[in-house]
Amino acid sequence: MQFGIRLHDAIKAPLEERLKAVKEQGFACAHLALSKVISENSVAESALTPGYAMYLKRLFDKYELDVAVLGCYLNLANPDPEKLKAIQNKYMANIRFAAHLGVGVVGTETGAPNLEYKFEDACWNEESLQIFIKNLRPVVKYAEQMGVLMAIEPVVRHIVCNPVRARRVLDEINSPNLRIILDPVNLLEIYNYEKQDEILDEAVELLGKDVAVLHVKDFVIKDGKLVSVPVGQGMCHWERVIPYMKKEKPFMHATLENTSPDNAVAALKHIQTVYQES
Repeated sequence: MQFGIRLHDAIKAPLEERLKAVKEQGFACAHLALSKVISENSVAESALTPGYAMYLKRLFDKYELDVAVLGCYLNLANPDPEKLKAIQNKYMANIRFAAHLGVGVVGTETGAPNLEYKFEDACWNEESLQIFIKNLRPVVKYAEQMGVLMAIEPVVRHIVCNPVRARRVLDEINSPNLRIILDPVNLLEIYNYEKQDEILDEAVELLGKDVAVLHVKDFVIKDGKLVSVPVGQGMCHWERVIPYMKKEKPFMHATLENTSPDNAVAALKHIQTVYQES
């Protein structure tokens, strides 16, 4: 397994300094969210030219880092037709960019059926799921045309809130270019974390073969809420997930989340130990 980190969790510095720092910390890949890490030049859609992608590719190659995920986390269930079209166009711009950058996947969460992209009970109904599938379908088709993988990330408070709904999206769109980013902690909340073994086992069983990337973090319960923390500082049973990935997904990308520059190495060493002992 190749462990990486979100670049916006690394030191606050120009991109090349971030890459140098995470390489020195022992990481092999990175999650790149352009707008969160690049301020020295435009990353608007019009700036995402083949030349810029190839420049970034050379920069990542210089530090022997893969771009595991190009993050484009927008709301594909936005009910405003004009805003939805703009969102789909932005995904397509990122997909074109990814084709020249050579990323693992273009990653997205799965939205909410409102303008604010916030949780409401309607996130979990059938209508919202069908809206998401309908709006994702042309984006995945474009990814097919560009030879790029899209990956959806199930999150308990979004439309694709559990492994069963994620499996339905995969099956209904039925594309080899649609994959899964699996973040076990994102499947948990205060009302279900005590059943995490059952939930994680279900995720591996239903989604394992389609997982392209792992997101790695941990969680604690604080003041009656589930709070994400760096891996190794909480209660997530990674031993339910890692053995399958180790056996079936050699050299897959796994990027750490919720770290800071001063605890990233300890988190990396922890998950490497779990991996080695699995």
